Amino acid sequence: MEVFHQKDISNTTFLITGGAGFIGSHIVAYLLRHGAGRVRVLDDLSTGFQRNIDLFAGNPAFEFIQGDIRDAAVCAAACRGADYVNHQAALGSVPRSVKDPVTSNEVNVSGFINMITAAKDAGVKAFVYASSSSVYGDEPNLPKVEERTGNPLSPYAVTKKTGELYADVFSRLYGLKAAGLRYFNIFGPRQDPHGPYAAVIPLFISGILNQTPVYINGDGEQTRDFTFVENAVQANIRAMLTDNDAAFGKVYNIAVGENFSVNFLYNAIREILGREHQPTYRAPREGDIRNSLADISRARTFLDYRPTQHFMDGLKQTVAFFREQQ
Repeated sequence: MEVFHQKDISNTTFLITGGAGFIGSHIVAYLLRHGAGRVRVLDDLSTGFQRNIDLFAGNPAFEFIQGDIRDAAVCAAACRGADYVNHQAALGSVPRSVKDPVTSNEVNVSGFINMITAAKDAGVKAFVYASSSSVYGDEPNLPKVEERTGNPLSPYAVTKKTGELYADVFSRLYGLKAAGLRYFNIFGPRQDPHGPYAAVIPLFISGILNQTPVYINGDGEQTRDFTFVENAVQANIRAMLTDNDAAFGKVYNIAVGENFSVNFLYNAIREILGREHQPTYRAPREGDIRNSLADISRARTFLDYRPTQHFMDGLKQTVAFFREQQ
């Protein structure tokens, strides 16, 4: 992985919420690899994994707090002494939010305001948080540009949009340096292939490897701007450590700026694995958007964000990781 910062971070304390999860654990790994003074993770392990925490257990700069962001006192304690807060903790998945909107709201909205309040009260240098391309909802135009969103199509999208609204108010009202990252279909090693809300790429890889049923929702011609996790790490590091004050108080598309259909994705994985395996098509999923493609020029301008890994590069690395786990 390339180096995405110039600052000396050897005396800096970072708090990564959701650091036992997929994207969070990659951010933690980057910071520890590059000599951060302290990297503290707050995670309740509800969707994150102990095995991801175990990756860092021997590092003296690493600290783990098991706790729930729905508890304001836990958030306040975790922020104490932190220079930067990187908020990845959330209850992901559109279908999960459709099934249980109340819990998604508790974690993603109440938990968010607990964290951003704790960060403000702790006087952190920056608060960088994960948003989602789901906030674009029914806005039909491609590519997606940050200032033009439609009506949310799921409770999950509502929670992510609400976080952006709170961050905007905290920036203007309290002077908190906040930046939001709208992720577009992040994928890569350590993404969970199990459970009812697993993401599409690990599900496809696992199904083809194990010759178990693979389902494609709808006709498979829906498109996504699939974004390798290294690009998301770059965006988080650049957003936290930027010296550009104009970068804060904004949200950014974090993607590659290329889109591919789900059918293309499936066939690409099958080709990399050298396996014949037919998918099963089923009804489209409630709350899903049809097509997705990001304009990343704002992130390029304000964060110097430059995707280093394109779709096929990242897909090959991801398939190799899951093949090794077999």
